[in-house]
Amino acid sequence: MAEETKTEAPEAAPAGEVVVAEVAAAEKEVVDELPPPPAPEPAPEVQKPTKNPALEVALAAEAAAEAEEKKAAAQEAEAAAKAATILQAVSFKEESNLASDLGDPEKKALEELKQLVQVALANNEFSPPPPPQPPPPAPAAAAPTSAEAPPFKAEEAKAEEEPAASPIEEPQKAMAAESAPPAKEEEAEKPAPASPTAEKAVVVDDDGAKTVEAIEETVVPVAAPPPAETEAPAAEEPKAEKEEEKSPAPPTEPTPPAPEEVFIWGVPLLGDERSDTVLLKFLRARDFKVKEAMAMLKNAVLWRKEFGIEALLEEDLGVLEMEKVVFMHGVDKEGHPVCYNVYGEFQNKELYAAAFADEDKRKRFLRWRIQYLEKGIRNLLDFKPEGVSTMVQVTDLKNSIGLAKKELRQALDLLQDNYPEFAAKQVFINVPWWYLAFNRMISPFFTQRTKSKFVFAGPSKSAETLFKYIAPEQVPVQFGGLSKENDTDFSTADAVIETTIKPSTKQAIQIPVTESCILVWELRVLGWDVNYGAEFVPSAEDGYTVIVQKSRKMVVTDEPVVKDSFKIGEAGKVVLTVDNTTSKKKKLLYRYKTKSSSDSI
Repeated sequence: MAEETKTEAPEAAPAGEVVVAEVAAAEKEVVDELPPPPAPEPAPEVQKPTKNPALEVALAAEAAAEAEEKKAAAQEAEAAAKAATILQAVSFKEESNLASDLGDPEKKALEELKQLVQVALANNEFSPPPPPQPPPPAPAAAAPTSAEAPPFKAEEAKAEEEPAASPIEEPQKAMAAESAPPAKEEEAEKPAPASPTAEKAVVVDDDGAKTVEAIEETVVPVAAPPPAETEAPAAEEPKAEKEEEKSPAPPTEPTPPAPEEVFIWGVPLLGDERSDTVLLKFLRARDFKVKEAMAMLKNAVLWRKEFGIEALLEEDLGVLEMEKVVFMHGVDKEGHPVCYNVYGEFQNKELYAAAFADEDKRKRFLRWRIQYLEKGIRNLLDFKPEGVSTMVQVTDLKNSIGLAKKELRQALDLLQDNYPEFAAKQVFINVPWWYLAFNRMISPFFTQRTKSKFVFAGPSKSAETLFKYIAPEQVPVQFGGLSKENDTDFSTADAVIETTIKPSTKQAIQIPVTESCILVWELRVLGWDVNYGAEFVPSAEDGYTVIVQKSRKMVVTDEPVVKDSFKIGEAGKVVLTVDNTTSKKKKLLYRYKTKSSSDSI
């Protein structure tokens, strides 16, 4: 019927044309039979505007809509082409650390940074400043004794204690002074700094009374007796000799300290073939702005000394359960070590409490995280110009508490400030929709170079996205690959074959065998929901097919990887059959190897 419909469909258009032609001919005949219209009202011209305005409007609208669709399609195609061009332009390509591959501005910036580092090393600027010394205690002020008190103070105090003499008391004091006995010689010999003396006149009145009239009062200083000239020098000479003996030698200029030798990640800042690689990391982190790169380098070195990195490497922190959260596994297709961050493990309350329950545990987790990174850098990276000095970071956001936790943000900020340019690629897998929306909001704040390192994949595309950068034999089983620990049959050296099974298609994998051996294979279909079976077909015509694995339905809850083996005694082939009965494409991974028939299975 479909073919008949197709056959009839092309004849519909000519029939329509015939009908239109017949209608036009009939109209022409009717018009010919009508009498000629009067001159002032020509009939054909009057009838044209009333032909069918609604139809004309509809046709015009349809034509406009068609034009809009074509324009939108053209714009979409142009935008897609532009996006593809931009994607090709900004896809990250790791820079070379060879001096010969650097541009002239980069070479100049590197030389300037080396000069700044040289000066800083000579001035020991990479050492933390010494702690401030406490100020020396102030000496206690000794109270002056009565013998040491200045004479004028005693006189002033005495003058303050004695009230001023009235005119009537003055003659009495004068008469008392005349009748007083002479002072002792010892008191007379005491030197007085100054004594007020007054010249007075005695006046005899007519009635015979005597009065004393003060004429003038002056203060005459009395000079102290000169010291003995023979005793003082004799007493001072031995003291002067002792002071000369005790006086220290003139200070000599201190010897300037030797230039400090600073290491970071086991590499000296200058004088080593690996030094340029380290300095280039700080320059690239600051877009080759020399002063900013120098400040970042200095802060990183000071932080490492303050944190005690070298001593930290020798500590036994004993946080084995944390290796489920952060671990190194395999390399990518370019040889970069791969670090996996599985923050969803913190959904386990016991594990979360072990890391963040209190301040001591938080500090311990941070020290363990930095220790783990330091050991990975020193053991897995090569800072030689032609070596691999970066790693791939894979972050699994499945059931993740995300970066909203303060503890994780602090750890990440610390790593970002002190470990620049160590990520060749940042791959985020099992990304929820809200994280993608959040990333679109914050992406304008990232540099184009930073954004070019980020890769995001939702749950359904996570494994395939990883396979673009990491071979399946290097990807752990939990992330869609075939790599697992303590596997006695396969290792990362055994390559995995990838293929895609189309919807409603059966895929047959034939493995030829020419001699007696044990054939071992493992197979995985991402998401399963397929039928799997295996059989051995001998090459001999009279041989019998052996069912190795009866066809069975494989679902998501089954083991992610199927491993089988078969001992073969004659030439033939093993056929693995995978039947995809769904309407979706399936990713199939498999590999195999032969063992000697004497080996145990």
